[in-house]
Amino acid sequence: MLKNLDWLFLALLVLLLGTSLFVLASASGNVVDGRPYYFVQRQAVWLLLGIIVAAAASWFNYHDLERFVKPGYALILLLLVLVLFVTPRNGADASRWFYIGSFSFQPSELGKLVVIVALAAYLAQNQHRIREWRVFFGALVLTCVPMLLVMAEPDLGTALVFGFIMVAMLWLGGIPRRRVLVLLLIVALLVGVVFIDLWFATDGFTHLAEELPFPLPLRTYQLNRLIIFVNPEMDPTHTGYQIIQSKVAIGSGGLIGKGYGEGSQVQNNFLPTHHTDFIFAVVGEELGFVGAIIVLALYLLLLLCAMRIAMRAADMFGSLIVSGIVAMLLFQIFTNIGMTVGLMPVTGITLPFFSYGGTSLLINMLAVGMILSVNIRSNVKLF
Repeated sequence: MLKNLDWLFLALLVLLLGTSLFVLASASGNVVDGRPYYFVQRQAVWLLLGIIVAAAASWFNYHDLERFVKPGYALILLLLVLVLFVTPRNGADASRWFYIGSFSFQPSELGKLVVIVALAAYLAQNQHRIREWRVFFGALVLTCVPMLLVMAEPDLGTALVFGFIMVAMLWLGGIPRRRVLVLLLIVALLVGVVFIDLWFATDGFTHLAEELPFPLPLRTYQLNRLIIFVNPEMDPTHTGYQIIQSKVAIGSGGLIGKGYGEGSQVQNNFLPTHHTDFIFAVVGEELGFVGAIIVLALYLLLLLCAMRIAMRAADMFGSLIVSGIVAMLLFQIFTNIGMTVGLMPVTGITLPFFSYGGTSLLINMLAVGMILSVNIRSNVKLF
């Protein structure tokens, strides 16, 4: 099986993970007083566990996943319902985590992979009637049920990831393109309605939202994040503070950065959550434009290698699994980096393989293992 292993994919992954620990060591130095390497040490432990998970997943034959689709899907729905009744900790505004002592688990992270596998199995099994409307609506229901549960937490960012995964897999899975385009048009219209509503509620985005002319299923802090995305200078010391500091950090890095461990915005803790959601700002400030381009190039090459694996998969099921994972990672990378430079609203989406977080890293390494499982069972030798 190893004769088909994509060694370039693995090499790029190792480079990306090594770079992430290097950056995290600087980003987390001043977060916990007296313990400068607290987060990077914990992340290294999670990474070791993630490597074990990835190796086990690559050894597991991905074809056997079809047997677990129904119970796995039912279980994740149950977990997404139960998490709604968990009392948030540490002043959080949403119920997204299960807590067991000091350990926490976010079911929506695992839910993304479960939906990818379920949707891949559904589309692969229905290729002979892929143009039928009931197949299209079945795929929508399969994705939208967990997506709506995630929105109820509320976690708009992760819900958007579900939506992007669905659109990408419908497009690549053979669903008529016109239907997918109509779906995208409907989404675009809904987004337009949201911003028009916010425009009237804030007199042209000149103040934060208090009451909307047309009620939306979003909490006040989520609405204000959208407003601040349009006009961050409106509330520079509160809601807009984080994005302003992130842009200052990246902009001050220049071509080659201020130097490793020398970023003033990061090392003086002017930028909140710089070791999690805003870790790309650390890259921009300390390693500059050159460092940011190198990180982006690693991501791009990794995703291109994954798409090559998808195209050379032994069957449609394997191809769609890898394609769904690529869509998941691509959306998260684009959204997170866009968020740090002010091109996307703040949604709480982390940067894959870079941001601190055990659940996220384990799930991403599990996704890597699934890609490798498809890779080593393909019928094409890459080298």
